[in-house]
Amino acid sequence: MTYLNSLWTSLSTLFTNLFQQPDWRNYLDIAIIAIIIYHIIRVLLRTRASSVFKGIGVFLVFFWLSKALELNVVNWALQQFINTGVIVLVVVFQPELRRALEQLGRSSLIAPNSNKETKSSDECVAGLVQSMSNMSRKRIGALIVIERKTGLREFSDTGTRIDAEITAPLIENIFEPNTPLHDGATIIRNRRILASACILPLSDDPTISRELGTRHRAAIGISETTDAVALIVSEETGVISMAKAGKLTRYLDAKVLTQQLTELFAQDNASPSKLSKIVYRRKAKTAVNANDRISSGAPEKE
Repeated sequence: MTYLNSLWTSLSTLFTNLFQQPDWRNYLDIAIIAIIIYHIIRVLLRTRASSVFKGIGVFLVFFWLSKALELNVVNWALQQFINTGVIVLVVVFQPELRRALEQLGRSSLIAPNSNKETKSSDECVAGLVQSMSNMSRKRIGALIVIERKTGLREFSDTGTRIDAEITAPLIENIFEPNTPLHDGATIIRNRRILASACILPLSDDPTISRELGTRHRAAIGISETTDAVALIVSEETGVISMAKAGKLTRYLDAKVLTQQLTELFAQDNASPSKLSKIVYRRKAKTAVNANDRISSGAPEKE
């Protein structure tokens, strides 16, 4: 608590001197701190720690509100948590801190980002549906994870980086049995294949059917801990499934899968206005009709 008060006093003094006694050193201090904070946020946003970071911000807002409103009991309770806040932060963000220091050592934080071409949502949906349908017909096991708001960097780093456009032949080749990348999950980010052969956390939900293997448990596990959506093809039966928010939907055909993926990409669109939603719904119907010829019927039940 004493540390927070001292930090607040220092910041107040800094901004007071900035306006009352302007000096180029003060502006340089603020610029350096702003750059550091920007890169820290940039690292955290691509990991699950982003949610924890937001939670800490909300926690601090409640602390200052309780102090301003003179809610003594609430303020005292929050102080007890804040007193050990530094230790808790180090423990919670230990993987992210280590990764950030590694990136800083490789100078990747200041490296310019290259603009890569990405396919349209319709082309991505068509490629995913075609590959899933083909692998379902051939009984080839597959696990594809689509990243959304919660970053999956800690999982993509466990696999082999690909960074390629989404195409049905590439996806089918990745999951071809006895190939280097077929074992593990393929992660998609920003309508591009980011990495393959990635290791995912398994769900420990005891209600999951014993008929489901490791691939399905990994899909449910990643959907429980993040907002990602996972697509699965059963190696034994060819059944196509989707895991979202910890729930597994099975026996999907090409038509239903196209609708689900089109809606998913529409939700993740940067500007989801009412007009864009209508356009995406029309595109979904068009994509469904285009992919009807891909489907070979619903897979047989396990």
